[in-house]
Amino acid sequence: MNSLHHLTDRRTIMEIALYARVSTERQQQTQTIEQQLTRLQAHVAQQPSWHLTEQHIYRDDGYSGAKLDRPGLDRLRDHAAFGEFELVLITDPDRLARKYVHQVLIIEELTRTGCQVVFLERPMNDDDPHDQLLLQIRGAFAEYERTLIADRMRRGRQAQLRTGRLVPWMRPPYGYLADAEHPRDANLVRLDPVTSAVVVQIFVWYTQPQERLSLYQIAKHLNDSQIPTPMGGNHWNASTVRAILCNPAYAGMTYAGRTQHASAQRRKSPLLPVGPGDSKRPTPPDTWIPIPVAAIVTQETYDLAQARLEQNKQMARRNNDTNDYLLRSLVSCARCRLACQGVTMGTGYRYYICRGHTDSLRAAKGERCTTRYTPATALEELVWHDLCQMLTDPTLITRELGRAQAGEWLPQALQARRHTLQQALAQLDRQQERLLDVYLGEIVGRDEFERKRQELTQSRSGLAQQLRQLEAQAQQQIEVAQFANHINDFCQRLQPTLAALDFVQRRQLVELLIDRVLVDDEQVEIRYVIPTTPKGEEHPFYDLRTNHF
Repeated sequence: MNSLHHLTDRRTIMEIALYARVSTERQQQTQTIEQQLTRLQAHVAQQPSWHLTEQHIYRDDGYSGAKLDRPGLDRLRDHAAFGEFELVLITDPDRLARKYVHQVLIIEELTRTGCQVVFLERPMNDDDPHDQLLLQIRGAFAEYERTLIADRMRRGRQAQLRTGRLVPWMRPPYGYLADAEHPRDANLVRLDPVTSAVVVQIFVWYTQPQERLSLYQIAKHLNDSQIPTPMGGNHWNASTVRAILCNPAYAGMTYAGRTQHASAQRRKSPLLPVGPGDSKRPTPPDTWIPIPVAAIVTQETYDLAQARLEQNKQMARRNNDTNDYLLRSLVSCARCRLACQGVTMGTGYRYYICRGHTDSLRAAKGERCTTRYTPATALEELVWHDLCQMLTDPTLITRELGRAQAGEWLPQALQARRHTLQQALAQLDRQQERLLDVYLGEIVGRDEFERKRQELTQSRSGLAQQLRQLEAQAQQQIEVAQFANHINDFCQRLQPTLAALDFVQRRQLVELLIDRVLVDDEQVEIRYVIPTTPKGEEHPFYDLRTNHF
């Protein structure tokens, strides 16, 4: 009798979990998350039928409730899916999430796994419409409060920036030191006696007539002197030096709001896709907020540096058209994926040279490109001959269109995803066959068979839907046969004029039809872009490439 009574008590025990969260470091320092756990554990101690283990205490220190990407919450949801506990105890809905939509999403997800969510301040009843209304109202107010606080903080920062009491940077620029206790207080920013002297020397090297060093020469001087970089590294490069020369803070005035976040719209390289992630976009100068700081150089010296930087931009090699290069800005190295630039030697020979040969940062890391110089004349003749052959024989393009219709042009990621879905569907078909064999062999009952069959059918339906969407996406990419007639007309119009084109006209045609030329020591790959409509003939592809996804 005692054993039966003991077994009955064990069956009434309910495994529970606790969840606590704080958003900021200030809350962590005041131990509010410990206060939450103390309240929760005290409530558990009053429930004799509840059982709590240490591994089922989940906490997120310093994570915002506006996002679901929290490690503690992720572990809670994963363990609930495996049925490790039957109830989750939380102090109030705000600790679970700040947005009502997120609260409902998590509660419904946990409920589907058989886990009940209880809030300590007021237990909620899922079947009571009053409780549901209260939960919605509290979630809406929490989201409103968060938005209100964020807006007040933003306006407060703007007010402090306008009065000059707050600096816009999180980390002081090279040459400055911030106060350890108040790192963004403009009145406490002071000069670093060592690094500020380096900044002065950089401006002297770049602006004084007796010096007039280039950016690369300045970087070499700093490297030879073994001066640490602004990030504490041991190798300076020209871009770091240029960033120092462009910073207006060294002339005594920094600005807030010079840039704003925007979606990435450019490719870092013609061989890379757009983005991903955010980028920065300059804002109109009349919207900048000036904040005075201690000056390291005079305004006159700073203006001289900006004037020389602008002059160098105008005289840059990319703007130098003294020597003619048919494939200017269209050649890349097939090994290191960097651009190749046209260079004319003193002997008059022209080459396309990978930037990896001369890049100082790559050289310092021992990653200098080892490809040979590509003779410009031979490469240009090869590319022009291939382009003329393609335009003279449009069947080459038609053949590629046929390959496109067969799906060979699909991106590798798209092909891999389609192959994975096809394999998964085949696996589900095999599982259905085995399930039917098991049922016919009377190994499982009819109820279990129907449940499993329904699960497999739902899974197969979902995968089939994904595959149909993927096929539709693929079809949009390869639906090019309708353009074949225009391509043939385009080629026929160009064929009679190819032999009579001068350099400028050839250059225009190359810019229109070639996306990229990849050069290796032993082979050349030419990537063509064929206009498929009359409108496509109006702009060279390099104009479209900046926004080409």
